Amino acid sequence: MHTDRRTTVTATRETLATLEAEAQRRNVPLATVLREAVDEKAAAIREGRRPRVGVARSTDGRSAAEVTAEPVAEPPG
Repeated sequence: MHTDRRTTVTATRETLATLEAEAQRRNVPLATVLREAVDEKAAAIREGRRPRVGVARSTDGRSAAEVTAEPVAEPPG
């Protein structure tokens, strides 16, 4: 089941002013612009972890499927 989670974000006034102006320009809530920014960053992180196409041999015996199945970060304890 997919559920959204609320959190607090700290940013510079300049950064928030930029995002607020974008939200106002698009006539959407600031939360929408922040959510999009977080989603884009998470997608970039996931994309960076994908194995590149090529011919290589693993030095630790793990397959590409094993490596990409690892979580990006550990869940909070």
